[in-house]
Amino acid sequence: MSSWLARWRNPLRRADSAGEGGSRPHYRVLFVCMGNICRSPSVEGVFRGIVSRELPDLHIEIDSAGTHGYHVGEPPDPRAQRAAQRRGIDLSGLRARRVTADDFERFDLVVAMDPLNVVALEELCPPEQRSRIRLLLEFAPEAGRSDVPDPYYGGSNGFEYVLDLAEQASRGLLVHVRTVLRRV
Repeated sequence: MSSWLARWRNPLRRADSAGEGGSRPHYRVLFVCMGNICRSPSVEGVFRGIVSRELPDLHIEIDSAGTHGYHVGEPPDPRAQRAAQRRGIDLSGLRARRVTADDFERFDLVVAMDPLNVVALEELCPPEQRSRIRLLLEFAPEAGRSDVPDPYYGGSNGFEYVLDLAEQASRGLLVHVRTVLRRV
């Protein structure tokens, strides 16, 4: 991906040391669901918004991907985009992509939406990097569940619920990232 497109797709992404002479982001987070058109882009948008509002100087690269290639190159589901837009989150510039083996080297944290996607990620991930894989709702224990349900085959309320869970978990994830960065 060209550097201007990378900055356009993810405004919190800074040029990395191999690129335009900038410094590498302090932390990199990849959100993963099955097709990368509903849950993971929604969480990417929510987390990006929370980081930019609450800690704009925190340098985090944020991206999303899918464990399956069903929708590669497609924008997020229109229902996900509408639900996000109602909350002031713009997902229109995102495009689905599939997780690659390189992502486990590149990202500090690979955050799955459900246990099935954890299994798919573990099959692709080198054993020494499996500790980077976490469930999103580990960062929102108050949610009382481990999975972010897939809204694809349901009604519009499912997309709203995904955003509710994303907001809860994003706050916990931000606390986690800040804790990790303090140790560095």
